[in-house]
Amino acid sequence: MEFSINSERNDKNDSQNRWNDEQRLVKALAKGDEEAYKYLYRNYASKIGALVKSYLGSDDIDDVVQEVFLRIYKNVKKFRGESKLSTWIYRIAINVCNNMYRKMKGRGPVVDLTEPMDDEDYTFQFSTDEDVQKNVTNDIMYEKLRKILENLSPEDRAILFMKEIDGLTYEEVGKILDKPEGTIKSRLHYIKQTIRKAFKEVTFDE
Repeated sequence: MEFSINSERNDKNDSQNRWNDEQRLVKALAKGDEEAYKYLYRNYASKIGALVKSYLGSDDIDDVVQEVFLRIYKNVKKFRGESKLSTWIYRIAINVCNNMYRKMKGRGPVVDLTEPMDDEDYTFQFSTDEDVQKNVTNDIMYEKLRKILENLSPEDRAILFMKEIDGLTYEEVGKILDKPEGTIKSRLHYIKQTIRKAFKEVTFDE
């Protein structure tokens, strides 16, 4: 039994190491290698799902993620390595989201922020007094944040997610959205300023 467990762990490690080389992974994907696609799905499905949710809301996330992977499958042979594979994948995801958003536009964008978030779910934080982080104040601040995000364009929500949540660089986000790095910086700065301003407006009597 011990040998079997160790073997499984070694196989998993071998699989991870095997696809750490991006060129090897791309070649395997182009050949339709099933293990390569499993690796890609394990490493990107949740990230793409989170991006889709930030862009569109909770509607049709699974369908959109499947469409993204279908496009990867159909177009991976066209990938020339002019950017990182992750950048190329995110660009496909954004294109799919844009198409879906146009279909949804008649009923407006949806931002699924109705479920309470645990403290550990907050990846970026803003300076506030300790009292503003307690009890009902949290609910009011959360509601303000929800409304701010609802009013952002889908692209701005994607910028916020990719830079602040997923940790991409300004350069990477710019390549994904086909926009200058300076534009990404200024838009993210504006988003953060808007959020900070809204939070500063929350005042309470002693």
